[in-house]
Amino acid sequence: MRNITVALGLAAIFGGPALASEKCSVAMADWQPREALQTKLEGEGWTVRSITSEDGCYEAYAIDAEGKTVDAFFNPQTFQSVDMKIGN
Repeated sequence: MRNITVALGLAAIFGGPALASEKCSVAMADWQPREALQTKLEGEGWTVRSITSEDGCYEAYAIDAEGKTVDAFFNPQTFQSVDMKIGN
């Protein structure tokens, strides 16, 4: 039983960073244009400052409809939100 616990602990320690290193895994051929993501976000009331590529995702720096700064990651194929950090 102790061996299983140790193995699970090691997998969590060493497996976590590998999984977190790439948030999206979409082939470049399947990516939609950045402009399409910008149009979608602006339609939701966001003011987009920039959209870059990071960890296999689109990363949008923007101000959301509530006036808060946002650093958001989106799946480049579906534009589904993957991760978001909201500021003031």
